Amino acid sequence: MGSTRTTIPFGAHAAIETVAAPAVMAAPFLLGFGQAAGVVAFAFGAMLLGLALQAVGPRRSIPLSAYAGFEYMLAAFAVLGGFTVGLGTGEWDAGVFLVGVGVTLTALTASTRFSVPAGA
Repeated sequence: MGSTRTTIPFGAHAAIETVAAPAVMAAPFLLGFGQAAGVVAFAFGAMLLGLALQAVGPRRSIPLSAYAGFEYMLAAFAVLGGFTVGLGTGEWDAGVFLVGVGVTLTALTASTRFSVPAGA
């Protein structure tokens, strides 16, 4: 029996990010993180939301071929920001949260099929 590879459609990927980005921006306030974690989380969420909102549709401003690269850069930003917050402020709970967000974005990006139907 052969294994099948399941991938997430690009539209679903953008929808997940559109919901997740505001949640990441609100998390420091809801979870009581400090100012540094709030700045990193809000900057990450704003960039992710901007990327997700322009992802679908015929007037896409970022080429589909470059989209995954931007996603991996954002994930690296979250991971490095998490380590910086943890080491710099001692807020390891906030640091672990940000690292987890970066790892989750990496997994989502790696499991996405970056193609759209013709004419979309």
